[in-house]
Amino acid sequence: MADRLEEGAGFVRFGVGDLAFAGRRVSPPSLYGAVWWMLAAVIVWLLAAIVWALAMPLSPLGDWRPEGPRIRTAAERAALYASVDPFNRTGGGASAGEGGAVTALALTLYGTRSTPGGQGSAIIAGSDGVQQVYRAGGEVMPGVTLVEVAFDHVVLSRNGARELLYLDQSGSAPTAQAVVAANPGAAAAAASPGGLTAETVRSGIAFAPRAEGGRVSGLEVQPGADGAAFRAAGFQPGDVITAVGGKPVASAGDGAALAGALRPGASVSVTVRRGDQTLPLAITVAP
Repeated sequence: MADRLEEGAGFVRFGVGDLAFAGRRVSPPSLYGAVWWMLAAVIVWLLAAIVWALAMPLSPLGDWRPEGPRIRTAAERAALYASVDPFNRTGGGASAGEGGAVTALALTLYGTRSTPGGQGSAIIAGSDGVQQVYRAGGEVMPGVTLVEVAFDHVVLSRNGARELLYLDQSGSAPTAQAVVAANPGAAAAAASPGGLTAETVRSGIAFAPRAEGGRVSGLEVQPGADGAAFRAAGFQPGDVITAVGGKPVASAGDGAALAGALRPGASVSVTVRRGDQTLPLAITVAP
């Protein structure tokens, strides 16, 4: 009787494995059974997913077709091309409306490479016809500074006044022969029979050491004779050679070594400092 408890007509009996209320006996639910059925349902669902993945193709269902190219209309293409300007004409560069008269200087603009904000570089030739590349902010000639670069012109500053230099589009583009003919150096080279020779180089070009801070930093190029060989080699007064064959000039002996290297058929590359610019130059001697 230790494991039973009875009370009146509606008794509650506690025993092993049974529960009774007012004469009715109810079996408690099995926890293990519920867990078993739950796991069985999960396994069935996973098996169904595996069978579906193996049986169904990887491609989408139905009559699927890849999307074809979209052909824009003429109006859409025109609007797209109008919004792109490879010359940065809408990039905030200078314009004639911002003030400034067309310059009267003997300068010719051959090309521009503008970037937003008026920066960039330009190819400008002086009265001698020699073309050089100038960056915005650089000095084109004494007292004249390149201020801004636009797609078809540049803005120069002379004595505080803005002057405009435009690309010459009044005629056809110059040919290579015309450009070479306008270059005094090329004309001098053409006038020399066979071009630069070792003899004309030795007699027409001199290399003098240039010292800065107590040490040699370059070779001053000086013309000799009538200066034809000097110009034919591409030099201008005031040029200083800072490197020969990619090697910086460091001693007075580099001048003699350069002169000795200019033998028949030789081509020696040098780096020239011209004002605030550094230019590559090749001295080619005829065989």
